[in-house]
Amino acid sequence: MAVLAVLAGTLAYASSEHFARRIDSFLNPEIAPTTQLGYATNAIREGGLFGVGVGEGQVKWSLPDAHTDFIIAVAAEEYGMVLVLIVIALYTSIVVRSLLRLMRERDPFIRLAGTGLACMFGVQAMINMGVAVRLLPAKGMTLPFVSYGGSSLIAGGIAVGMLLAFTRTRPQGELGDALRGR
Repeated sequence: MAVLAVLAGTLAYASSEHFARRIDSFLNPEIAPTTQLGYATNAIREGGLFGVGVGEGQVKWSLPDAHTDFIIAVAAEEYGMVLVLIVIALYTSIVVRSLLRLMRERDPFIRLAGTGLACMFGVQAMINMGVAVRLLPAKGMTLPFVSYGGSSLIAGGIAVGMLLAFTRTRPQGELGDALRGR
């Protein structure tokens, strides 16, 4: 599978100018200031610790898809790194608390489905924020419940609703009882 993936990537790189340009721009250590990543990097740098103020940021006027793909860069510019750290802490706490609660669940379906939903939620947030700071190539993935987008909001709401249903407290014995066959 790995060899097939490398061959497919090589073929796509050689045959698609758009694909090659995106890969080259991601691997290039220099960031062109007029690209999405350049605007996002500049916005995060300009925001500093406490930001430039609500509505005072300039990146949202020049950055394409500032309200979806790079919303965390706009937030970092206007509100600063303090807000970004709070957002990261919120996503982390949702995922970690969900996983800790699911570890005590007896039903294997609920454990697996809930773990998948919690990880999907956390990975989507991690990918969006990773793109904004150039750890990952641009994907076009929204930040759950923060980015603009109706279908993303509906899908995220359904996923978190299911996660809440999976992690609710149910009358059950201890997990050790299930393992001992009681």
